[in-house]
This record gives sequence, C-alpha cells and structure tokens, in this order.
Amino acid sequence: MLLDVDECQLVLVDYQEKLMPAMRDGEQVVANALRLAQAARLLEVPIWATEQNPLKLGGNVPALAALADKTLHKMSFSAATPELLDILRPPVRPAGGNARSLPKHLRKPEVAEPERPTIVLAGCETHVCLLQTALDLLTEEMDVWVVTDACSSRTERNRDAAFDRLAGAGAELVTTEMVLFEWLRDCEHPHFRTILQSIK
Repeated sequence: MLLDVDECQLVLVDYQEKLMPAMRDGEQVVANALRLAQAARLLEVPIWATEQNPLKLGGNVPALAALADKTLHKMSFSAATPELLDILRPPVRPAGGNARSLPKHLRKPEVAEPERPTIVLAGCETHVCLLQTALDLLTEEMDVWVVTDACSSRTERNRDAAFDRLAGAGAELVTTEMVLFEWLRDCEHPHFRTILQSIK
C-alpha cells in the first residue's frame, strides 16, 4: 500500500524552538520536517501544526511555522484534541430527506468520513506527544503514517520504544524520502526536480 497524495494531511507535532536543542539529532529532524512541509505545500497537502504550552515553551521553529495552514495550541500531551479532530474529520453533513427516507429513529448514525483520511504524522517528543497523538488518531480509526526520521526524543531508547509500540498498534512507520517519493509516484511529476533538490 502506497501513500496517495490526494488522501493525505500532514500533522507536525511540537517542533518548538526551545525544545529542539534537547532533542536527539534535532537539526536533522527539523530539516526532514521542513522537507515534508515544503513538499506538502507544493503538492497541496494540508499542513496542521501544534504547540505544547506555548506560553512556557515558545513557538515552533519559524521556518516550519510559516508553512502550516494552522497552528493549534494545546496543554494535553496528545495533539488529537477536539479542535484538531474537527479539522482532520469535517462535521457530518445532514442527509437530505424525501418521502421515501427512513424515519430518524431507524437511521444509522452517520460518521464523518475525512476527505483526506491518511494522516502523515511527525514530531516531538516521540514517546510522549507524538505517541499519544498517534494512538488517539488510531483509536479514531484514522490511517496513521509516522515519519520516523522527522521524529525525536531526548534519548534514543525512548524514541525507539515509541516506534515499537506504534508499529504494534497499527501505525505505518516510514521515512521522509518514502513519503516524498510516494507522493510524487514518478519522475515525470512536475514537482519532481524541486523536491529532489530538497533531499540532495
């Protein structure tokens, strides 16, 4: 199963400027997040970002913040707040009724189907906010792809334990280049050369 660019949304969790120096391979992780966000912008993939307790921890890295369609502030570790879930899964549209419609009490409850059901997820810290976000999105029956080389924790052990747990819970684990090349699909894509330059 390959990623379909038209079904994806990118969620960037807590790349806050004050936190990144403490993250293992922080500069490389931010560079990969930027590659993802720049490609998403070119390919018209929606980009949502979050910031954990920004009054104390500050804002996201400015280059990433500038690419987000919207940045949500949170106090919970999980970014899968009602506000983000409403963005990822639009509200149910009421069904049009007619004389042949079933009475309301016989209808099955409608569940909003995301227009873009695949969530490409990256962020920090992998074993806390990223993990809890991914598990909550999986509970919401969303298709979650975690970009491992755009995620970090303060320690390798915590990061890797989170990846093991995520894989066991049903998340797909991928890398930045896997995402980019699956979004493009072939070398004749009009944005192929631009995106290729970002990874050289």
